[in-house]
Amino acid sequence: MSEHFADRLMAAIKEKDSRVCVGIDPVIERLPEALGGIDDPLARVREFCSRILSAVAEHCVVAKPNSAFFEALGSGGMELLHEVVAQAKRLGLIVIVDAKRNDIGSTAEAYARALFEAPDAGSVPDAVTVNAYLGSDGVMPFIETARAAGGGVFVLVKTSNPSSAEIQDLDAGGKPIYRHLAELVDRWGADGVGESGWSSVGAVVGATWPEQLRELREVMPRTPFLVPGYGAQGGGAEDVAPAFDEDGMGAVVNSSRGIIYAGGDVEDFAAAAADAARAAKNDINETLGV
Repeated sequence: MSEHFADRLMAAIKEKDSRVCVGIDPVIERLPEALGGIDDPLARVREFCSRILSAVAEHCVVAKPNSAFFEALGSGGMELLHEVVAQAKRLGLIVIVDAKRNDIGSTAEAYARALFEAPDAGSVPDAVTVNAYLGSDGVMPFIETARAAGGGVFVLVKTSNPSSAEIQDLDAGGKPIYRHLAELVDRWGADGVGESGWSSVGAVVGATWPEQLRELREVMPRTPFLVPGYGAQGGGAEDVAPAFDEDGMGAVVNSSRGIIYAGGDVEDFAAAAADAARAAKNDINETLGV
């Protein structure tokens, strides 16, 4: 990889005029019946991912494969994850591996190396999601390894799931825990700001919490946002708008089920996914006025 991660991301947003991230979450039980003739589950997932990526690449700026669904397929699944990353990059997509990794010391370093030091440079992701529950000891190994590879990290700050409030909204010294974490993320990324004005350390902030999203954009003005919760989880374009600056920059909005399973069991499920990706792109752009 070359250049600064956030610079690559912002350049890609401008070039494609898209802020859509497609989540690649291949659940065996939900794959279209059109793939039923492929007996091997791994081969079926491979075909599904390949056709989806090829169809939506024109309308999306980021692909976000969730490592859990590939890990569930066994050792071959991890090889397939590398294939998916490589294909997405060949198609010109920025790739964020959604791994939500977290640990400390040598274990965190090993997780980071596994992601950013793959034997095949073509399958190295641009960024990865990380969990900051262990504090800076559990985050800095990822930031440092990513930065050395020209990549980035997205730290979970305010997640889109309803029960996130059980921990993330707890009061701690007069402000919620997510606010403390946001201030840490801003600090962690201060020395990683590129020419675009955005940092290589990003934040995951859910579209299902629009008021907090607006608050957190003020706290982290130079932090790229990865915004889940749009579409199938109930978030709309108006909800994600506060993630962006006045020029419509600084964030990508993820839709997984709403895009990749948009066609249900129709024969041309990939074309249906492309239509859904295009609709999401237009919906967000029109709301932002860009």
